[in-house]
Amino acid sequence: MILRRRFGDVVARQLNLIAMDDRLLLADVDQTKAAYDRAARDDAEQAYGDYVEAVDAVKEALAEARDHFAATLYGDATEEYEAAFERAARRRWQWLA
Repeated sequence: MILRRRFGDVVARQLNLIAMDDRLLLADVDQTKAAYDRAARDDAEQAYGDYVEAVDAVKEALAEARDHFAATLYGDATEEYEAAFERAARRRWQWLA
């Protein structure tokens, strides 16, 4: 259990920074999801595409932050950190799953 929490603090801080720095990207996900949910049948495909693009933009920002820190680690620590980051990000933003 201790190993699972080894990167808990750093990951939580990183996700908090992303939530502040990329709040417009995150808001775009919420807005495009709401637009998709309201879309008429004829417009649903385009609205869903917009939603997927917004989610992909957030995934790219998360991957950049994750990879930047992971580059400072060695060996098994890299895999452990990446797993902790992915798990925490999916828990925080469930639409990433």
